[in-house]
Amino acid sequence: MQKILGYMRKAIQNYGLLSDGDRVLVGVSGGKDSLVLLEGLVLLRRFIGIDYEVVAVTLDMGFTNQKMDFTPVAEHCERIGAEYHVIKTQIAEIVFDVRNEPSPCSLCARMRRGALHDAANELSCNKVALGHNYDDAVETFVMNLFTEGRIGCFAPSTYLSHKNVTVIRPLVLAPEKEIRRAARKNELPIVKSVCPADGHTNRQRTKEFLADMERKDHGFKDRLFGAMSRANIDGWGGINWAPPAKKD
Repeated sequence: MQKILGYMRKAIQNYGLLSDGDRVLVGVSGGKDSLVLLEGLVLLRRFIGIDYEVVAVTLDMGFTNQKMDFTPVAEHCERIGAEYHVIKTQIAEIVFDVRNEPSPCSLCARMRRGALHDAANELSCNKVALGHNYDDAVETFVMNLFTEGRIGCFAPSTYLSHKNVTVIRPLVLAPEKEIRRAARKNELPIVKSVCPADGHTNRQRTKEFLADMERKDHGFKDRLFGAMSRANIDGWGGINWAPPAKKD
């Protein structure tokens, strides 16, 4: 986890993600990203010099075709001393059965975010930590550009005034391959998603496109991320960002 902790510490400092007294809800889906995020935030408390609490929350999506067993996640949280809650929802039923969405991911993501924000209020958490990583950021930038025709991305930190919570993404500087390696080496209890749309999304197609471009032109993703940072798109320049000095 040493590399991951380094990436997380840098992100926390660059984007001002944590402060003393924070009570942080970590959205734990059971996937590698959220489990590594949880593990990292618990470990960082020992030496980062910021006094905060960690609360892990899993949304039970309510899939009727196959149940997801989060017992291994609960047992892991007990081992590492993290408060853990499973919240039952009807998101899967609404998205797939009631609405029968042909492109379900957008609605599902909005509903999941809303449920996590409500859970944060109920559990007295002022921050919600999500497991988006470096690759997710670049993919979102490309998807917005080519699918929606706009320049933008999710932000490293976003304050939601209507919920009075701040959404933070401490893994945004960590490459997905390092997260995968950390999850494997630390034997984290990954719970496989049973979502029928898993692996058949626009994001998956974008991931494959970027992987192909990276093979053809090494550093392609890094240059895209560098452009986002230098232009400070959606706060990616960091809290100390300043516009480049004009040349005479």
